[in-house]
Amino acid sequence: MFRPMKPYQIVIDACAAVALFVFCVALLAQGGWPVEDLNGVVVTAAMSVALGFRRAAPGRALGVAWIGAVLQMIVGLGPVPANIAIFSVLYTTAAYGTTTVFRLGLASSLVGAVTITVYLFATGWFGVGASWQSVPLAIVVLFAAAFALLLAWTAGALVRTAIRARENRRAQERAESEAVVEQERVRIARDMHDVVAHSLAVVIAQADGARYAAASDPVAATAALGTISTTARSALADVRLLLTQLRHSQSDGPQPTLADLEGLYAQVRHAGVELRVSVDPAPPGEPPAAVQLAVYRILQEALTNAMRHGDGPVDVSLAWRADRVELRVRNPLATASVTAGGGHGLVGMRERASLVGGRLEAGAVAGEFVVDARIPIGGMP
Repeated sequence: MFRPMKPYQIVIDACAAVALFVFCVALLAQGGWPVEDLNGVVVTAAMSVALGFRRAAPGRALGVAWIGAVLQMIVGLGPVPANIAIFSVLYTTAAYGTTTVFRLGLASSLVGAVTITVYLFATGWFGVGASWQSVPLAIVVLFAAAFALLLAWTAGALVRTAIRARENRRAQERAESEAVVEQERVRIARDMHDVVAHSLAVVIAQADGARYAAASDPVAATAALGTISTTARSALADVRLLLTQLRHSQSDGPQPTLADLEGLYAQVRHAGVELRVSVDPAPPGEPPAAVQLAVYRILQEALTNAMRHGDGPVDVSLAWRADRVELRVRNPLATASVTAGGGHGLVGMRERASLVGGRLEAGAVAGEFVVDARIPIGGMP
């Protein structure tokens, strides 16, 4: 029913309404008090009320203004100073009213111009009656009234357009901000999965090996426990870094590079997996950081899957071409639990490759699980 307004806006509108009423009544009382023409006071009161509610309830203010105008015509009263409030009411119907009120304001401007013209000539306000000789003057009055009323309404319409544009811009900024936050959450969740899944796979493999070797080879059991401790500490540090990024999204922190691959390979070998790595040809320069991160994370997830679901040696091949890097990871399958379409790890690897413009295929081929990725790298320094 009423638009939400700040306290100071309510005070300003109330003061404006009171000031208009007092000023216009003072003009009506130039001959002394009390005012003889009470009809003018009633019309002035109606216009002042419309002015006071013009922003809080534009539609109701327009209705009150029309009531005041109709009363003014019924009693045969000519233009009064309070009629100036009509322009402010039309402005607010266009600027702040609903769609219906917006259209009613436009219609009121057109109908009001015609009504004013007919009423003034019907009451002989210009000193001439309604005749063919008065038609040119009536046309001039009609256009003048329409121009004045529509000018007020058009000014409000322009303000309405500016308000809508500002709201749309704010909504777009909020949507973009939410999209950035969501992308960051997805990236951190992906990193969390890569780190935790790989580290837990190494820990599980080492724990199983230590349990089997505890009775016959205490030294191997001790070494396995050492690897578990190191892997767990490294994973804990990575998780803490990711949690810090969640609290402070502007701090991305260091990301893995190609230099960290040897540490990744060492973790897999310490878990008891035979790992064979081939890099041919080697990168001729320094690949982009995004490509290095994608290669590291894809290898990390592929090796994690190999430890969890594979049985036998794991072959890793990297070929750094002039415009792309070709990555392949192969290992014999021990179970049929991994398929080309399932698992969060496979989805994460595909996303990693897609983010840098590459593609990745993964699936069982002749008893082996093969991860095959091609990532564009452009020109390297």
